[in-house]
Amino acid sequence: MSPTHSDTQLRIEERALSASGAAFVSAIIVNPLDVAKTRLQAQAAGVPYQGVCQLANTTLHDVRCFAISSSEPPRPCPSGCNRYKGTLDVLYKVTRQEGFMRLWRGTSASLALAVPTVGIYMPCYDILRNKMEGFTTQNAPNLTPYVPLVAGSAARSLACISCYPVELARTRMQAFRATQSGKPPGVWKTLLGVIHPVKGTSIFQSLHRYRFWWTGLGAQLSRDVPFSAICWSTLEPIRKNIVGLAGDGASAVTVLGANFSAGFVAGTLASAVTCPLDVAKTRRQIEKDPERALKMTTRTTLLEIWRDGGLRGLFTGVGPRVGRAGPSVGIVVSFYEVVKYVLQLRHPTSS
Repeated sequence: MSPTHSDTQLRIEERALSASGAAFVSAIIVNPLDVAKTRLQAQAAGVPYQGVCQLANTTLHDVRCFAISSSEPPRPCPSGCNRYKGTLDVLYKVTRQEGFMRLWRGTSASLALAVPTVGIYMPCYDILRNKMEGFTTQNAPNLTPYVPLVAGSAARSLACISCYPVELARTRMQAFRATQSGKPPGVWKTLLGVIHPVKGTSIFQSLHRYRFWWTGLGAQLSRDVPFSAICWSTLEPIRKNIVGLAGDGASAVTVLGANFSAGFVAGTLASAVTCPLDVAKTRRQIEKDPERALKMTTRTTLLEIWRDGGLRGLFTGVGPRVGRAGPSVGIVVSFYEVVKYVLQLRHPTSS
């Protein structure tokens, strides 16, 4: 039984269940790297991460940094305290300054986003791929290799548009530093903060301000559509080759290994190639001036990043992005396919 192509008898709710479980696991595991990537990109865009320090135990060697709102008397920060120098530096400073659990800042948004998004994305990709492959195999065999590219792009676009406001909230929750006074805002309060500066004098204008929840959608699609196209067109042939080595007797372990390996390679490659688009997406989503946010385009944002930081600026945060995407895609795809494999065994026609 082929784990990738003999699954047409699975119902849509079974596919959605498989995908949602995969998204839940992945979102929790890789969230710290997502925070690190977003902080590095936001810092390059001009978001300040200023802190004040105190000397612990009156020694010069044990220096701790705190948020500005700390109740302790402020002391001058040592050189480099207020800037992130890399992925490990972000993880270290967030832990020391804001607490270990701040590495999972935005996890609630990630889960609220990942479960419905992947629940839409993966099943839609499966269904589109199966139908398109059936059509091209009979009518246009030369186009069959391009099916994963088209199916992945279409499925990702649908998932992205349907859940975009939560993605906007997640990026803002991860980018802006949480103070030590009070509980940091959740998804809903973050979204309200996006539209709060915009005042409406009529009911129409008040409703019209909710369009700010979709600012940056173009940049999101500009990143996600190429990412999915590269990812699936790379993943499918690798997965087929690995599963093919096992023959018809592929087990759950084979399905797990083949899909994780293929997903890891495909996710790593796609995330590296699309990193400049990810930097542009982050910069558009963290823009706090509503009017400027509406006028920004992906092209002008990329030119602005190039002007400010050159090639290095376009690939800001590429380390944590690649480090996150490879395992994340591997986990999602392998978990999804293994659950589908188990569900297929329950169908009498699956063997």
